[in-house]
Amino acid sequence: MMDVVNNKSQNRYELTVDGHLAATYYKVSDDVITFIHTEVPPELAGQGIGSRLVKGALDQVRADGIKVVAECPFVKAYIEKHGEYADLLKQ
Repeated sequence: MMDVVNNKSQNRYELTVDGHLAATYYKVSDDVITFIHTEVPPELAGQGIGSRLVKGALDQVRADGIKVVAECPFVKAYIEKHGEYADLLKQ
């Protein structure tokens, strides 16, 4: 299983699978990360890659001790389905 990598120079978390790059883009301000957009290539669609990517990103965010704003509909839906990440949301 591939690891989710925080590419800080590109402001995105990345997951490469079979030579294809899935990414969730963000911006950081103070101790808040705002997820803006998530992209999964069509070749990886329907394989749960987006969920693996977002889970890996949120696990790293938790470890970093920062809060989340989920502007990206995919990230928002993931957090709604996985309540164990709700505490990361900025109130």
